Amino acid sequence: MSHIGVAIVGTGFGATVHIPGFRENTRTEVVALYHRNLEKARSLALKYEVQNYFDQLEELLALETVDAVALSTPPFLHYEMAKQIMLSGKHLLLEKPLTMTFAECQHLYYIAQSQGVIVAVDFMFRTIPAWQLLEKYLAQGYIGKPRFIKVDWLVPGRADPLRPWNWYSSKEQGGGALGAIGSHVFDYLHWLFGPASSISAQLYSSIKERIDPLDGLKKVVDADDIATISLELADQLPAQINLSSSTYQGRGHWLEIYGDQGTLVLGSSNLKDYVHGFQLMGSSKGAELKKIDIPKELDFKNVFADGRIAPFTRVVDIWATAIDSKKQPVPSLAEGLYCQLLMDLAHQSNEQRKSLEIPSIWL
Repeated sequence: MSHIGVAIVGTGFGATVHIPGFRENTRTEVVALYHRNLEKARSLALKYEVQNYFDQLEELLALETVDAVALSTPPFLHYEMAKQIMLSGKHLLLEKPLTMTFAECQHLYYIAQSQGVIVAVDFMFRTIPAWQLLEKYLAQGYIGKPRFIKVDWLVPGRADPLRPWNWYSSKEQGGGALGAIGSHVFDYLHWLFGPASSISAQLYSSIKERIDPLDGLKKVVDADDIATISLELADQLPAQINLSSSTYQGRGHWLEIYGDQGTLVLGSSNLKDYVHGFQLMGSSKGAELKKIDIPKELDFKNVFADGRIAPFTRVVDIWATAIDSKKQPVPSLAEGLYCQLLMDLAHQSNEQRKSLEIPSIWL
């Protein structure tokens, strides 16, 4: 097993989650970071004790000690940066939403194949203990044949209209609840139940303006902060998805699965950390819902004040193992491409105000 030198490109999420996550892995070392402002890059390098820093991506990629790059810049920058990273022969860990369009994501998929680089996508819900336990209960037929799936992900992160305008407020820059949290929902429903056959979506911007911190003037918000989405899965299984980043005292994140033999409910009411607090409850044939204990073998080795770090360390493990085996991990760009397809179709469905069929082949 080889040592992997990692560069951090994107110093928001990259600094708070990626750097501590990579430092938990004995195989990976953060050897460089990038910021578009060189002085900011220098300051961050000093703060996080990273030896190399750059404001030019091509200079970072030329560094011999960089084997791989973790990319978490705003979504509108992903395509060009990811393309440059992979064409330089570096492995890639890419944050979601992956790109702005399905076509961009598809191009990245083919570049990864041609360059032989390993790409992991941070769909971290697959690695959270309660979610892994849910997958086991579904696989063993606990609820029988599923009849209905309901997702509520209702949080207050952008409920305050005084929160300043940033890229999240802009549809053209990849902002919005659909990309931020809907991408996770599309991935875990695909993981647990397989691909969908149709989609109907309505997207809303409930806060129309925010103050731009650069000039103090009001700026239009056109990215969604509320989305209601209906999916039809295999065997005409309906799934209803309700998303909001602007709900004061929203109920948090809950997945309810109803079958002909029972019910499983997975959820967390934690509104400050979207990983901490998940618990799984089950009911067989109409009995009272009861909490299902998580086996110790599924628990994280270490937990952190920021709940995102522990599942990210597992994504890093998956990525490092894939780099050793020279085989694409799961989830990789293939799974990311599916989610990007659904996000594109959600926008189209919203614009056309109608349900759309989902292609059965997307690779």
